[in-house]
Parts: sequence; structure tokens; C-alpha cells
Amino acid sequence: MAAQCFGRRLQHSFLVLEKLQGLFGDCATEVSRSVRRFSSVKAHALVYKEHGDPSKVLSLDFVDREVIDPNSVGVHMIAAPVNPADINQIQGTYAIKPKLPAVGGNEGFGQVIKVGKEVKDVKEGDYVILAENSLGSWSRYLVLTEHDVIQIPGNVTVEFAATLAVNPCTAYRMLKDFEQLKAGSTIIQNGANSGVGRAVIQLAAAWGIKSINIVRDRPNLEELQKELTGLGATHVVTEEFCRTPDMTKLLKDLQRPKLGFNCVGGKSATELTRRLSPQGTLVTYGGMSKQPFAVPTGSLIFNDIRIRGFWMSGWNKHNAKSEARLSMIKDICQLHFEGKFNPPPCTKHVLQDYKTAVESAMKPFSSTKQLFILADHT
Repeated sequence: MAAQCFGRRLQHSFLVLEKLQGLFGDCATEVSRSVRRFSSVKAHALVYKEHGDPSKVLSLDFVDREVIDPNSVGVHMIAAPVNPADINQIQGTYAIKPKLPAVGGNEGFGQVIKVGKEVKDVKEGDYVILAENSLGSWSRYLVLTEHDVIQIPGNVTVEFAATLAVNPCTAYRMLKDFEQLKAGSTIIQNGANSGVGRAVIQLAAAWGIKSINIVRDRPNLEELQKELTGLGATHVVTEEFCRTPDMTKLLKDLQRPKLGFNCVGGKSATELTRRLSPQGTLVTYGGMSKQPFAVPTGSLIFNDIRIRGFWMSGWNKHNAKSEARLSMIKDICQLHFEGKFNPPPCTKHVLQDYKTAVESAMKPFSSTKQLFILADHT
């Protein structure tokens, strides 16, 4: 009976702590440290117990977080975005399926507030991003290992830090790993207003690479063209324009693209193959249209183009905390400090507003990233 009473009192303490953290962010850190000496922490998190429509299967619950053991790190999460992969994972259509029930979210940014005595490379106060998938970033508090996190500078913006690990790194690797590009080279991509597309534009501009960027026609097309040009895009054209003789004229003024990026599929991807230079490479990293694409026989026989695929999670699996990965993150952070790389526009939400966040993330023609703010960061 005494143990049950103690358990109820302790659970009440965690509920109070969670409310304090939600209201005051890091001001509750000292309280959280004292509470964690006695038991596991109950943290607010977005949980799904079955696959389906994220707005219907997600719920805001308290989840148990283990007590810190000698090899663990406790991370107070600060922010986490809603990415297409997160949506697909909840729907049950993604390649990685966590054991249910699961906490949503794969990417995020937080601060280490507790480390086990055997932890060597991470210390209290470090700002970190998540290094692995399916860690459940839509939670106020995580207990991880030091191998699950990568330290980053603390003087970056919340929006940049929270969205660093996926889209910018995908763009970086695709620009670096498939063709030997140099200043003056040209790349072409569809879905140019996506998170990866915006990252490609900025990295290409920083490295002197010209970019042809294809977007779907929309009511605010001129506004979007101006926005992407402001990021460094050389040209921003529509899918319809890409299929006209005017596109051929545009390409005459540039080096023909050696490299193309496809996140759409269908006719859009087929058109990209026609625009590549001989022995050029088309890299597919997404399939938003859910349509397969045909490769013209002539493009293969006479131009010898290459068709490749890229999956950031697969690359990370083989490069968990490799020098290549750490150097990449350092490079992107440096470009951010120099004002050459900025995060996408973000719409911020508290966890309680999760239905609006995931529904907004699933809407077509969305120009902003949905971002859960989990704690204050000053």
C-alpha cells in the first residue's frame, strides 16, 4: 500500500513537472533532475498504436522514459519537424516501421540534461540532433545512448537545428556523391520548392553550381519563383514549361545538366531524363506522385544516362557518426553562420496542436514546414 501511495505521488510529481516544462521550458530543468533520481520520467509525446491517417491515429499521451543508466543520455527536446517520412511511417507505408505503439517523429533538436557515468563523448549542456531514425522526436524528453545523438553548435536558430539532419544532408550528399560537379556546372530538379529542393538551391549557389528548378503551376507562381530565386536558383520554371521548345532554348545558354534530382516520379521524372547531358545521372529520392516513370530508350542507348536512387536513412546506417557525416554537418552549419544557408519557412505548433500540424503537412502546395516547439531555446 505504501509503495502504491508513493507511486501515485511520484506520478503526480511527473504530471506537475510536465506542465511546468510546457509552461517554462528550461526553467524546470533543476526540478527534472531531482525527480529523475528516483524513477523513470513520464513525458508528453505523440503516440500512435495503429497505422492510419495521422490526424486520427495520433494521440497526446504520457510515456515512460527509462531512468538514466551508465550508458544513457537524457535529452530535453526543443523542436521537431513534421516530415513526409513521418507521415508515411504513421500511415504504415514507409520502409522503416517501428514496433507499435510508437512515438512519432524521426528528426529533432534538443539539449542534453543528464549523462550516465560511462558516457565519454557527450556532456550535460550539449545541444544535439538525433542521429538515428525512429527515436520518437515528437516527445518532450528522450533517454538515448550517446551514439543516437550528434553535437551541434548552440548558437544556431531553432528552425535550422530542428531541420538540419534530413533535408540539408540529403541535398548535400546528392550534390557530392554522384557526379564531379564544379563551379559553373548545372543541375536540374523537380519538386524544387520542397525542403530538399530548397536545400539543393542554396548549396548549389554556395558552391557556384547553376540550378534549373521545376515546380508545379499554382496561383502564387510568381511569388514562389521570386522566393526560390532569392535563395539562389538560376531558373525556376513550371512542369508545363519544361515540355516546350522554350526549355530547349533556355538550356542552350547553360551547360547541359550532368545531374538531376527527382522527388516526383511520373511524367515529371521522364522529362528530367530527356534534359540530362550524355552520361548524366538522374537520382530519385522521393515519389510524391506515387507514379512510376518511363526512361526513353534513346536516353539510355544514345546518351548513356544513369538512373540511381538515394535514401538518407540508408546512408546514415552505414555512416552513423563517420567523419564524412560529421564533416557534412559542420559544413552546413558553417554556411548557415555565413548567411548562405537558411532553414525553410516554419509554422510553429505546440504538441496539443498536433492535428493542425499533421493536416497542414499533408496539404498540397504547402510552402512551410510544420514544426513542433517542445521547449524554450534562448
